[in-house]
Amino acid sequence: MSSIWFQKTLKVADIQPLGKNTMGEHLGMVFTELGDDYLKATMPVDHRTKQPYGLLHGGASVALAETLGSVGAALTIDPLKAICVGQEINANHLRGVREGLVTGIAKPVHIGASSQVWEIKIYDGREKLVCISRLTVAVLKNRS
Repeated sequence: MSSIWFQKTLKVADIQPLGKNTMGEHLGMVFTELGDDYLKATMPVDHRTKQPYGLLHGGASVALAETLGSVGAALTIDPLKAICVGQEINANHLRGVREGLVTGIAKPVHIGASSQVWEIKIYDGREKLVCISRLTVAVLKNRS
């Protein structure tokens, strides 16, 4: 399989700086793996990402999903010609998590000229599915 990424020599270390001074950094997200057609990141379940019942906050799961899908989309296009912005996201929260790390894996469902659709699955430390999300991204002309 050939890589979907615009920059064919891209490594996960090249992506890490994208999270600097963002919500992702605040929530402790770390990009961990870049495959030919997927992007993976982790996020801790801690005081930053829990809701009052002590469970992973659904909004934190959605933040991880949107981060993975948006970054993935941006890595498939020529950044001098286009930008990618989130247009719609949904999430089904399937299982509660009280501690540890969750891992999100984003894969494209559709990569088009004007839109992309990404599926993001989030797993707990036992590799049980916690959340499944779908992100639609608009691909816009870069006007800068």
